[in-house]
Formats: sequence, C-alpha cells, structure tokens
Amino acid sequence: MKQLLLEISADFTPALENYVAGRNAEVLQALSESAAGTQPERFIYLWGEPNSGKTHLLHAFVEAVSRRGLKSVYVQCGAALPDDLEGYDAVALDDVGRLDGEGQIALFNLYNRLREGRGRLLTSGQCAPAQLTMRPDVVTRLGWGLVYQIHGLSDDEKVQALHAHAASRGFRLGAGVAEYLLRHWRRDLPSLLGALDALDRHSLETKRPITVPLLRETLRLEV
Repeated sequence: MKQLLLEISADFTPALENYVAGRNAEVLQALSESAAGTQPERFIYLWGEPNSGKTHLLHAFVEAVSRRGLKSVYVQCGAALPDDLEGYDAVALDDVGRLDGEGQIALFNLYNRLREGRGRLLTSGQCAPAQLTMRPDVVTRLGWGLVYQIHGLSDDEKVQALHAHAASRGFRLGAGVAEYLLRHWRRDLPSLLGALDALDRHSLETKRPITVPLLRETLRLEV
C-alpha cells in the first residue's frame, strides 16, 4: 500500500463554529463577540501548551472578522513583525514570545496605535503574560485586556471533535474508530484530524467503509 500523508486536508477551514470548546466555552464566547464587534474589550491574549487549539482560534477569529467585510490578518510570529499591519480592523498574532527585541518594540507600538484607534488585537503565547521573558512594557500591554488560558480537550471531547470533523467532511465513523485512533496515534488534535482525513481519502480510493481494520491499514499499525 502506498504511503498516505497524515495531514489535515487543505479544504478544512478553522472556524469558530467548528471549534470544540470543551472547558473553553467562555473563550469561544468572547472571541465570537469580538469578531462580531460587540465585545467592549478590544485586546485578548490566549495562552496554553502547544497543540491546545490556540492557532485554530486565531485563524477562526480572522475568518469571522473577514466575513463581516472587514480587513483582518493572521501572523505566525517570528523574530520580527511585518511592517504592513497598519490599517487592519483586526490583527491576530500567534506565539508572540518568539519576537526579538525589535519585534517586541513593534508590538508595543502596534498596541498603542490600536488603542488610539478602533482596531482589535488577538495575541497568543505559551504561558501567561507575567511569565513571558519579554520587555516589561510589552508584558503589561499583553495583560491589558482579556486573558484566557486554553485548556486541552479531554479524551471524550476529542472523540466528539473527531465525529464532528467527519460529519463536516460528509462521512461517518464506524464503531470504535475514534477511540482506536486515540489509543494508537499521536494525541494532539491536528495529528488526529490529519489521520482522519487520510483515512477518508483511503476509504474513497479503496471503496471500503471506514472501520477499525481500515484505520489499522491506513496507519500501518500492527495488531
């Protein structure tokens, strides 16, 4: 059997509507209100461990703002920030802890400009603002608005997410497929969804139903 790419399909669009909130219902509500322009607080910072769902939420926020016909942008932070963030109605900056000294100054200035205007800023990091090794004035601004910890999903919530993802792609999981995948594959949600999309592609190619035996074959697992 040929090797399958275990990655999320390109046609999957992160959205607030397809985010499985788990213990993050308050976060989802705040982001939905912010994207709709009804949340009074224009600055939100999300923190949590890698693969906890922060990137999904940042992409989903940008997508929701764009649906209103507003200008929004997602940025995966490196050492520096792009120079062209002026004029956006909403900016989402992922993993701000990666910014170097000049990048942190640019973030400081961006906060100040947005505060004077009407723009919204959603940022994320791997720890709470006070624990970031960044300029004190930047840390202060990251804590200006709403700050939320993103909690990872429980196993039951991951099963729910897998079934919801399958339904969004137009197929159903056979009995025990989601549970088997949790036991025998990487446990972060992007990896699980990628494996599920590979399973769907293999099912279509082989014209076989999605069952545990087909999943074993797809993942090349020994039983």
